[in-house]
Amino acid sequence: MKIFSAEQLYEADKITIEKQQITSEALMERAGTQIFNWLHQRLNGTPVPIRIFCGIGNNGGDGLVVGRMLIEHGYNVIVYVVNCSDKRSKNFLINYDKIKNVTKKWPLLMKGESDFPEINPEDIIVDAIFGIGLNRCPGGWVKKLIQYLNESKAFKLAIDIPSGLYSNLPLEDTEAVLKANHTLTFQTPKLSFFLPETASFVSNFDVLEIGLDIEFLQTTEPIGQLISKLEAQRFYKPREKFDHKGTYGHTLIVSGSYGKMGAAVLSTTSAYRIGAGMVTAFVPKCGYAIIQTTIPEAMVITDKEDDYLSNISFDFEPSAIGIGMGIGKNDTTVAAFKKILQNKDIPFVIDADALNILSENKAMLKLLPKNSILTPHPGELKRLIGEWKNDYEKLEKTKKFSEKYEVVVIIKGAYTITVYGDKLYINTTGNPGMGTAGSGDALSGVITGLLSQGYDALLASVFGVYLHGRAGDIAAGQLGYEAVMAGDVIDNLSEAYLDLFVREELSSEESAEK
Repeated sequence: MKIFSAEQLYEADKITIEKQQITSEALMERAGTQIFNWLHQRLNGTPVPIRIFCGIGNNGGDGLVVGRMLIEHGYNVIVYVVNCSDKRSKNFLINYDKIKNVTKKWPLLMKGESDFPEINPEDIIVDAIFGIGLNRCPGGWVKKLIQYLNESKAFKLAIDIPSGLYSNLPLEDTEAVLKANHTLTFQTPKLSFFLPETASFVSNFDVLEIGLDIEFLQTTEPIGQLISKLEAQRFYKPREKFDHKGTYGHTLIVSGSYGKMGAAVLSTTSAYRIGAGMVTAFVPKCGYAIIQTTIPEAMVITDKEDDYLSNISFDFEPSAIGIGMGIGKNDTTVAAFKKILQNKDIPFVIDADALNILSENKAMLKLLPKNSILTPHPGELKRLIGEWKNDYEKLEKTKKFSEKYEVVVIIKGAYTITVYGDKLYINTTGNPGMGTAGSGDALSGVITGLLSQGYDALLASVFGVYLHGRAGDIAAGQLGYEAVMAGDVIDNLSEAYLDLFVREELSSEESAEK
């Protein structure tokens, strides 16, 4: 699913109106109808008080459409107009007149704090104060209204975007944003729904189709792509009957040091579990028995040193190399890492201590083979690209870094984002249970294993992040968030593959039969 900017969505509205020969009022009616249908399907006539707070722009117009339809269907509705300016959009005024034709009681005009209504916990608040057209941070009594609504225990439903939140711009004031329990967004989710500083205001969301011009949506380059099951299904490469282990590549995992051999075990195991034909682990001597015992399928090459890596040498040509997991930053390890980067024709996944070595030796960044994949957590990313003021600056800095060094950068987080040049791919799988030691080692093994099977750098990154997150979701479903360990994620990579082609609506028993 594509993610568009506010400006692109306004352009989509304009083109839709022109090509479908409808009015902007009709498009607003279409949007409001979708909100009403969503509410009506769930409330089914329940007489719970519904309080709709409408701004005086087009988002407020959407709220008025919803209010009118709810009133016409007998719901207990109270509509408030947040009178924060003398300016009103044309469609707001049209729908203001329409709602007055179906009720003489509402809407109520709010001009200040004295007009704040009493709200009960069982009420439903519908937020239609500001939409994606917001161009300045709410202040004065309107900010206090948003804070007042946030303090309420009532369920808060936002139309298109929570009031005070920008679609694709950084926050100015966290105290001036409505914290919605649920958001119903039109046509496409907004970038702010997925960033650490802003996603908490959205909580949960549904995307409502409002019939924007299909050609525009298909041909316009978005500011980001959302990766879900539908996209992941298209990435999968099926296996042929006469394929063999050589078909799926030979992965080299360079990992481990004394006390950190678990990283080598996890990354090597996940490379196998994701489907690599062969995997060789290059480890210090202290790791030989550990790897041979825990992963009998793996081949092992050891360094001449017992406790760390000093001279990474091998007598075969790997299909892909994953390096950095638990290797430490010994001076000889740094030199060995620098030397292995000379293998320019082999795709690399670079993680953990290898990233820290790069951040401490910036000149080495120029040695990175083209299309290398870097997998930093937030701290490692900050050491690579420098401090950032907000999530949007972080993305811009990462884009520039990716373009400069021609690499893929995976920003790990609740919504892991793969950055390739100026393109963003936002993952939808994963959960808080995956915030556990070793989860990143598993991801590095997954991506390296996919590279070995012939997936290109971008596809291996995006598909690997999806499968890794989905395996974590399956593990959490079995164990709960708190009990998930990195090994559980790896164990469920097979289930993540199977899940790609299991219909969502099947029960667990039916899925097993499939």
